[in-house]
Amino acid sequence: MSGGAPEEGPEFAPRFSSDGLLTCVTVDADDGVVLMVAHMNAEALEKTLASGVVHYWSRSRNTLWRKGDTSGQTQTLVELRVDCDQDALLARVRVGGDGGACHTGRRSCFYRRVETNAGKPGLAEVGEERRLATAVPS
Repeated sequence: MSGGAPEEGPEFAPRFSSDGLLTCVTVDADDGVVLMVAHMNAEALEKTLASGVVHYWSRSRNTLWRKGDTSGQTQTLVELRVDCDQDALLARVRVGGDGGACHTGRRSCFYRRVETNAGKPGLAEVGEERRLATAVPS
């Protein structure tokens, strides 16, 4: 890489995992709420940068997916950041449709917290998270 260490230089050189993916944390550009975590392959990253609409790689469906094609919950890219090792991304987005990002119909995929009761972990819904619409594929 030119420009010194990868942590300091100006060159964008994403480090995809052995399965060809980068983890992407997606947050609302206006309030910073974490909406979802997904993955991008090289094609998804290229299409996101070229179009300004966020694309992901679906590991479960093994296919490229433009967020919002079926749900209407499009994600317009405001800013894309890369971590110091260039192996993870942070996408700051504006969400279309009903403002949600989760296939369960919620704004965020992070609507439950892990709690322990008598040393046993369990899940509890976060009170401020609500369903926005009927659950639909992303």
